Amino acid sequence: MNCLSKYSLVFTLLVAVFGCQTKPDSKTIIIIDKARIESEVIGKNVQLVDVRTPEEYDAGHIDNAVNYNIIDSETFLKQIEDLNKETPVYLYCKMGGRSNRAAELLKGKGFVKIYDYSGGYNDWVSK
Repeated sequence: MNCLSKYSLVFTLLVAVFGCQTKPDSKTIIIIDKARIESEVIGKNVQLVDVRTPEEYDAGHIDNAVNYNIIDSETFLKQIEDLNKETPVYLYCKMGGRSNRAAELLKGKGFVKIYDYSGGYNDWVSK
């Protein structure tokens, strides 16, 4: 087998292996802002989850959010079982870090549409 044939064979194998893989769904987790929370969440019957601590939640929260504390991961994983995986879930925390971690966990558990409010509660209460 000559050198060109070896390269052709390797190229063909690489295309076969990598060309047939499905791409991850980059639309499962969508970063949203305050305007989307105002228009799509406030006053609506949605799954809105505050992933901050109970103390942070008690000090103030957005609309009718439920409090599932991401820091208590064992309880958090049990609580998300109450959510509908086929219905969009809106997440927020203080500034966006914990909600991002929660979004990845939900995605791993098969949730199909996750909205992550990147500004978090700090953004919500700012003018």
